[in-house]
Amino acid sequence: MDIFERLDKTIPWSETEQIVIDAVSRLAREKIMPRAAGHDEAGSFPWDNVADINLLELNRVFIPEEYEGSGLSYSTYLACCREIAQACASTAIVWATNFHACGPVVDFASHEQKMRWLPPIANGGLAALAITEPGAGSDATGMKTRFRPDGDDIIVDGAKVFITNGDVCEWLLLFGKWSELGDGRDAISIAVVEKGTPGFEVERLEKKMGHRASSTAALSFNGCRIPRANLLGKPGEGLSMLFHFLNRSRPSIAAHALGIARAAFQEATDYINERRQSGRRIVEFQGIQFMLADLATDLAMCERWLWHVAARIEAGDNNIAQESSMLKLRASDVAMRVTTEAVQLLGGYGYTQDFKVERLMRDAKITQIWEGTNQVHRQIIGRSFMKK
Repeated sequence: MDIFERLDKTIPWSETEQIVIDAVSRLAREKIMPRAAGHDEAGSFPWDNVADINLLELNRVFIPEEYEGSGLSYSTYLACCREIAQACASTAIVWATNFHACGPVVDFASHEQKMRWLPPIANGGLAALAITEPGAGSDATGMKTRFRPDGDDIIVDGAKVFITNGDVCEWLLLFGKWSELGDGRDAISIAVVEKGTPGFEVERLEKKMGHRASSTAALSFNGCRIPRANLLGKPGEGLSMLFHFLNRSRPSIAAHALGIARAAFQEATDYINERRQSGRRIVEFQGIQFMLADLATDLAMCERWLWHVAARIEAGDNNIAQESSMLKLRASDVAMRVTTEAVQLLGGYGYTQDFKVERLMRDAKITQIWEGTNQVHRQIIGRSFMKK
């Protein structure tokens, strides 16, 4: 049993949680992983993986029982995300985006809104979260999408980019500015736009370096009319809702990154235990052992911090902005480093599509960018030490 297996066994899962995690692990290993390279090469959406995930009713994990969910722990969600990412990062982000979109609905929507939007996702639907715009990335406060009240309706105008599941979702959690509140951050609001709403259009799908099997859409909203009943909370409350939920979504990105890193570390160590140079296995060279020691230590430390932050969230602690940023920052940096070194350890073979480390390296890069670039997270962490 290696260090990572021992780490996993220290987590006190309930019997139900362990059954779910074991089932996801089997699914990832037996079905999702064998399909990953094919979906990546073709750039095809992994509908077969989504169907198998739905057979396990996995969307219910992050939805309360009252709304047809299973009400399992946040840690269970993170463990499932890591297991799926270890097999196919594209499929993991397709599934995890449901959590990112449903989170604010679970936390802030009315009972009537939850009854409308959560059961379809619990029963296998896909959701999307739309924040980023062509001129507003890490600084979401610069968004230009507008919500204009019109009687019992809201007229939406604007554009969003880099929206995972944007073309396949049942509904979209959309961020924009309430026109009557001006152009500042206090105008940011959230509304749900449902599939098929006139004026809601998919402009294109991006061709990406990694995560090629997940769909990433550019969207437009031109005079898109939605019921005012689709507004979450009150006008202008969107930014506070976003900041609240980021503490939960950033650990999700970390779990995703750690799944990629685990896969790359396993692939590399398997290879260097078999591959020989100068009459010796590559793993027998001291320089290689030093590299493995550093990678394994950083990976193990990130794993422990992941479960620490998850426990804080489950305890209801909302004052964890720095901890969540530290986790997302370090896990994504470690994922990029592990995958890069895995390619190096496989040499020329690692640079070919015949070995999965090439794909894993491409998949790892985006984890340093989305949910706030790592430069932004370093700023969040660093400025927390400024004395007033």
